[in-house]
Amino acid sequence: MRVINIGPDPSLAYRPDLDINKTKEKDDYRNFESGSLIDRVFNTYKLMHTNQTLDFVKKKHSEWAGCNHKSMTMMDAVMSLDQMVDESDPDVDFPNSFHAFQTAEGIRQAHPDNEWFQLVGLIHDVGKAMALWGEQQWAVTGDTFPVGCKIQNSVVFRNNTFLDNPDEKNPKYNTEYGIYEPNCGLDKVLMSWGHDGTTRRYTNRCPFSWYTGLYMIRFHSFYPWHTSGDYMHLCNANDLRMLPWVQEFNKFDLYTKTTEMPEIDTLKLYYQSLIDKYCPGTLKW
Repeated sequence: MRVINIGPDPSLAYRPDLDINKTKEKDDYRNFESGSLIDRVFNTYKLMHTNQTLDFVKKKHSEWAGCNHKSMTMMDAVMSLDQMVDESDPDVDFPNSFHAFQTAEGIRQAHPDNEWFQLVGLIHDVGKAMALWGEQQWAVTGDTFPVGCKIQNSVVFRNNTFLDNPDEKNPKYNTEYGIYEPNCGLDKVLMSWGHDGTTRRYTNRCPFSWYTGLYMIRFHSFYPWHTSGDYMHLCNANDLRMLPWVQEFNKFDLYTKTTEMPEIDTLKLYYQSLIDKYCPGTLKW
């Protein structure tokens, strides 16, 4: 597996030829240096990178393992994101529910016969509902990274946001492997706490249990890996097989973000049919 590095954001290499966005150039995405939202974005990552420690992640796994916060359908979970704007995102300033349908429709356009992939696009961010139930956005949104080992340079704002993180001062966590074994596999790596892992937990509790879809959901925010090629020393053969799927998903997760809002009411019937097929009924969150 060869990961291409071209410039500050290697996701340039994976950009699809989508005609959806006519108003924004593709190289304007993921601008973490300037823009109208940059202060909000930086502050979110500063809090994230200060507080996301190995102990914090273990605590959050314990807190959310019971899925005892709410009971609702998958479509209700998607639509609840009407109330949620991602404060870590430098590209958009509209509710996350619109992004869910934008991503799904981008995948549907390119993969019309792959309905489970379309559904991944719709539900990949439902874990962000944690922010509606009292969780801080720095523990919900943003790029993810492994805890318990050395933070790689491709992590967003690496140089100036980890200065007050206690794990940075712990020699056990500051080597390339830290608490992990070489090529142990990402399934054995504790990622910073966020919506990826919780979304995967929710979908894993229903018939929506195909492995590739769950893998894409779990690691879609792990940009230091799937676009920058870092943390390969922790990957096993299975991770390398899954990497092209995550990169394919990333095309639509990232580059379908436009100011042209989808007509959700006209799309819900189609996506409800996919939910009824793969993850029906009321789910515990």
